[in-house]
Amino acid sequence: MNSKLFSFLKYTLLLIIAFALLAFAFRGQDLKKIFQQITNANVFWVSVSALVSSIAFVIRAHRWNLLIEPLGYSPSLKNSTYSLMVGYFANLALPRLGEVSRCGALSKAEQVPFNKLLGTVIIERIVDVLSLLICIVLAAVIEYKRLGVFFSENIFDPVTSKFQKLTNSPLLLTAVILIFLILVVGSVYFIKKTKRKGSDSGISKLIRGFIDGLKSISQLKKPGLFIFQSIFIWALYYAGVYIALFAFPFTSDLGAGAALFLLVAGGMGMSAPVQGGIGAYHLFVSQGLVLYGVFKEDGLAFATMLHGVQMILIIVFGLASFFLLFSAGKGKKQNPIL
Repeated sequence: MNSKLFSFLKYTLLLIIAFALLAFAFRGQDLKKIFQQITNANVFWVSVSALVSSIAFVIRAHRWNLLIEPLGYSPSLKNSTYSLMVGYFANLALPRLGEVSRCGALSKAEQVPFNKLLGTVIIERIVDVLSLLICIVLAAVIEYKRLGVFFSENIFDPVTSKFQKLTNSPLLLTAVILIFLILVVGSVYFIKKTKRKGSDSGISKLIRGFIDGLKSISQLKKPGLFIFQSIFIWALYYAGVYIALFAFPFTSDLGAGAALFLLVAGGMGMSAPVQGGIGAYHLFVSQGLVLYGVFKEDGLAFATMLHGVQMILIIVFGLASFFLLFSAGKGKKQNPIL
């Protein structure tokens, strides 16, 4: 199968899943009322929440630079921020494409080897997962009853139900096995095809650089600043959610514990393997608000507003960053990324 066709089919499938989740979240709800709630949101608090999120982008770019410094490169904060936003924008097309895109963008802008940058991004993702887990633990301590109900209703019960349906349907089980076998055979085919082209040396070089990037965490010149910024980034994420609560009368009195709970729910939604967390974010955040006594339609209005603000920031900043990087690099001689 042609790699471009495979990528297109993957993109299409994930997009279908995203909109299926979105349709499921909004099923049976009054869309007109939800839209009215969004348009009546307090613009001041929405703007402050957006500003806090924008600051988090810059701090994240600076933290990325801290990981790159041990590799012997010092990219500018400007180009790192631009590359980061290009990556976020690329994630709207295909999940995890952003990691590759931002590494490619910064590699061209600052002449940093692509493979080494990819290693630093993997480190970032590991730190983010650990940070989300810490938030989950904190939420479990503060809102343990609601978190238990949330996981049960939105993760454990649906997964158990789907697994039971799968095992009870021989035809569906056979289809899943066939899809798995096709993926395995396809992977083996592409590996053998790559080897036949004699690209083992290129792959080895890519792996060596990738490992160098992973090692950057143990060679940080400012480990204290890296830890502080990692905490600060998630504090800003939390602040963005907490501030957004004041944009609606039905969420303004929920408090700090609810903001932490919604941060966890939203983080899980954004981690779903669909473009921009579409559908999953709306479903998780709205269901989380229902546990606080907020009507489903109101919860969807809040989730749609907060997710929409993030998407607008990513699209505007992402497109602007792409053109700024393109303009700066136009006519500049580029070195190979490996």
